[in-house]
Amino acid sequence: MQHRIVILGAGYTGAVAAGRLAKRLHREDVAITLVNPEPDFVERVRLHQLAVGQDLRPRPFGEMFAGTGVELKLAKVTSVDVDRKTVTVAAANGTEREQLAYDTLVYALGSGWNDGGVPGTAAHAHEISSRPGALRLRERLATLDAGRPVVVVGGGLTGLEAATEIAEARPDLDVALAAHGALGDWLSEKGRAHLRKVVDQLGITVHEHTSVDAVEADRVTTADGRAVPAEVTVWTTGFAVHPIARATTLEVTDRGQIVVDSTMRSVSHPDVYAVGDAAMAMGPGDKPLRMSCASGIPMAWQAADAIAARLTDTKVPHVSIHYSKQCISLGRKEGLIQSVTADDRAVESALTGRAGAFFKELICKGAAWSVANPTVGMPSRRRRVVRQETRSTARTQAAA
Repeated sequence: MQHRIVILGAGYTGAVAAGRLAKRLHREDVAITLVNPEPDFVERVRLHQLAVGQDLRPRPFGEMFAGTGVELKLAKVTSVDVDRKTVTVAAANGTEREQLAYDTLVYALGSGWNDGGVPGTAAHAHEISSRPGALRLRERLATLDAGRPVVVVGGGLTGLEAATEIAEARPDLDVALAAHGALGDWLSEKGRAHLRKVVDQLGITVHEHTSVDAVEADRVTTADGRAVPAEVTVWTTGFAVHPIARATTLEVTDRGQIVVDSTMRSVSHPDVYAVGDAAMAMGPGDKPLRMSCASGIPMAWQAADAIAARLTDTKVPHVSIHYSKQCISLGRKEGLIQSVTADDRAVESALTGRAGAFFKELICKGAAWSVANPTVGMPSRRRRVVRQETRSTARTQAAA
């Protein structure tokens, strides 16, 4: 009887977990199903590039997982019953429902846009946490005439990357950034100085120590009553966890993240693992891991290795999850690689300028490559099967 592993979500963490499980569990008695509503992998860390008109390389899951034994199910997750060990999904047409039974569940539904409940944000602001959101912003920016104002709300990593990318791609626009604190206040002195230099060179107006209390079609209103013109508002103040976990009997945090142990296993339901933004795991310094690709990928490694070890009755390995750098793109020509401690506190060392941009690009490419090549490192027997299946498929297509 097959052990059924169902993975929900095929972002960085879900896709990496699926590929690693396929390598670790190349057995006939294990079935791996990956559920995702879109047929292509989305490079979320590049969505600010997509928003300004750059095209991203397509990465179809059908090609990535061909011959690996991973079954891709294109569907949207609508509910999870962790007591009955079933997942309900809706087909792409939205009318058909199906229940998937599992023995082990990997929950990787991640997070999405968080409007913070600020009046007018949902109606008037744009988000870049999803491909549809980035494409809508792309269409809107394309309609703007020179000199029109764009305001990016949020001074974190996403806000910095969005503001600088827009300002570089569209120097004719009046780009502003509203930051709750000081610009780059978590960075080192060297990092802050370089960030300020790039922002000034790009002509971005920075509103520091500024909270936005309302968004309208042509402006944002700050907490002190100022009206800042905004033909387009981009909201990047944080992410909200996918709501499905909160509706289950899983133990979750106030934010809706699934509480897991050091192997990414749910503390309340041992047949459920959670990775990425969906999970609350502790890192160095007994601090929660932050929502990021830097956290999510090693979390996926840990979950996959733990599942494989438990199914094969071998020792569960422990992946070291810690930080070393924060990588920030500041347009295509500038970057900032801030060195940090294991628990994510900035130290003085930082790589800046074109070298920083080059390093950031390597990191993005490396993350995408690891997702797109799940069979690398697969035992030789499985690789032969993959090649045989690929040749068979090619012959069939040629005959057709």
